Amino acid sequence: MKTTIHPEYREITVTCTSCGNTFKTGSTLAGDLSVEACSKCHPFFAGNPKLHDTTGRIDRFRNRYALTRSEIRPDA
Repeated sequence: MKTTIHPEYREITVTCTSCGNTFKTGSTLAGDLSVEACSKCHPFFAGNPKLHDTTGRIDRFRNRYALTRSEIRPDA
């Protein structure tokens, strides 16, 4: 295996701009990394899902683009 073609693997610090959490990880990046959401503050990982107001969206879509069965398949 050629040693000159692989990037240098080093330890970097990752900082979350939302909650301020920091942790160390290995990476080929040259410097530290800043992220907008980490596993501490992201709703999916933190267990606090944000519920969006989606009530009635499917019904409104179906009503807006509703077709009768005869319009879909005239032979039905």
